[in-house]
Amino acid sequence: MTIKDIARLCGVSVSTVSRVLNNRPDVSPEVRQRVLSMVEDHNYIPNNSARDLVKTQSDTLGVVVRGMSNLFFAEVLKAVTQTIDSRGYTAVMRQIGSDGDELKTGAVLEREKKLRGLLFLGGRFDYTPGEAALLNVPFVCCSYTNWFGSLREEDFASVSIDDRAAAHQAVSHLLALGHRRIAAVVPSRSDRSISELRYMGYRAALADWGIPPDPALVAECGGCFEMAEAYAAVERLLAAGAEFTALFTLSDTMAMAAIKALTDHGVRVPEDCSVVGIDGIPLSAYTVPTLTTLVQPAEEMGRESVALLLSMVEGTGGPRHVRMETTLRQGSSCAAVRQPVVPHKSVERE
Repeated sequence: MTIKDIARLCGVSVSTVSRVLNNRPDVSPEVRQRVLSMVEDHNYIPNNSARDLVKTQSDTLGVVVRGMSNLFFAEVLKAVTQTIDSRGYTAVMRQIGSDGDELKTGAVLEREKKLRGLLFLGGRFDYTPGEAALLNVPFVCCSYTNWFGSLREEDFASVSIDDRAAAHQAVSHLLALGHRRIAAVVPSRSDRSISELRYMGYRAALADWGIPPDPALVAECGGCFEMAEAYAAVERLLAAGAEFTALFTLSDTMAMAAIKALTDHGVRVPEDCSVVGIDGIPLSAYTVPTLTTLVQPAEEMGRESVALLLSMVEGTGGPRHVRMETTLRQGSSCAAVRQPVVPHKSVERE
């Protein structure tokens, strides 16, 4: 069943069916009801490509999600799709791995679907003007910004938190509880991405308290939101004999994996080791113990990103860079300092 079939059965043109499906006002109530009844009777699902053939202007926005295992994106994406729909636009989404190229994916999607704008949920922090030139429509970076890149601020828009400040706040919370031996699990110290920014925040917090960084307390795990890799990184810390009373992780998913790794090796949280994360995903409120974390305003971030994109698409505003605030959610995974972690005897040293 195609849009042409619906038009033939209703005795109207394809463009009339398209106007009904897009809830346009220039259709009589009788024709509208006839088309909608036919659509329902035949379980017709509109095809965006077919609809585009009869449009003079697309109402489609592209959403490219980079990092399919990032649970934080689920909350943002819900707000994004709801807001796009409520504004009368259509969303076309593509998901790519954390090593994918979101700009090239967006450029292909733009040409295939005649997009009016693009929203990137997750992406690189180091775009160049040459790379951004692939895109011919306005775009918004949601949950990140071009911190390490060379784009002019007026050439793109972004909605994000201050990742360095969030990490600084998380580690400062541990320091205020008396912890001085604070380990960190990060994907990388220098990947020009979110990992490097949050690692910088970790180091800055230590420096503010006059604590020199200890490389032995930092474990790189490679995957930014991969629980298995975070679990293995904590095991390496324990096996290497690192002594720490608290652990900072880049994300909530990594923190949850860290809590399990510590518990599996006889280290009690928070009695022996406090753990803090960043993101505030709903799942982290149900860990045992409940995770202490810096909460990103996921839904607000999604809504603001769409509003910003549509202001550029509709010509009512230009590119802006919106910085969202995080809030500390006090769980029960952090406590005042006691004694440094001593590796459990079942953990073999490397």
